[in-house]
Amino acid sequence: MTTTAKLTSTAPEALMLDIARSHFCVETLEPQNSDGLDFHEVAVWAMRAALEEAYAAGLAAARR
Repeated sequence: MTTTAKLTSTAPEALMLDIARSHFCVETLEPQNSDGLDFHEVAVWAMRAALEEAYAAGLAAARR
């Protein structure tokens, strides 16, 4: 997704932010125009956990 693309629903955006906050300690997914705020060093196990949580959420949404 590009920075100009917008999600049609706020629910997926809120879920992505919750995942980013819980796994990466990121306060916003909006560009801050600062390398220190926009780029984060992430451990591969944290990335894997976040991707697994996002996948599980998508799977659960598809089953509804």
